[in-house]
Amino acid sequence: MRLSSMADYAVVTMSAAARHCGGVRVNAAQLADETGLPAPTVQKLVSKLATAGLLNSTRGARGGLKLARPAAAISLADIVEAVEGPIALSACTEGGHDCSVEDCCTVRPHWPQVNNALRAALAGIALSDLAAPPTPGQTGMLETSGI
Repeated sequence: MRLSSMADYAVVTMSAAARHCGGVRVNAAQLADETGLPAPTVQKLVSKLATAGLLNSTRGARGGLKLARPAAAISLADIVEAVEGPIALSACTEGGHDCSVEDCCTVRPHWPQVNNALRAALAGIALSDLAAPPTPGQTGMLETSGI
């Protein structure tokens, strides 16, 4: 399984926003500068993340963006679902899917369990962990995630 570029960029954008947690509000242009992502992409992501309730957006001279809740209370699953929708490895659990082997498939009833396990694993990774600077010797994988 691989995250889409937009989901990946959403994680990067939220991590940058989390580093400002408790500080001044930031805007999409600042987040684009900090992350190296294109400003139009960040603007689109900020809109989706605000709609999902992960960012608060305030207009005006003192406006900008802030996390809607503490970084420790926002999970990787929350961010991915804000951009991609519900986490699912197989489309056959979604309504309206046309499958030629649906009538005889013995695996389909098990996909919800798999999807729930994947979501639980991603839900166990907090944004605060993703925004923290890497520790010496960190391999690039979150040491505590079990993924």
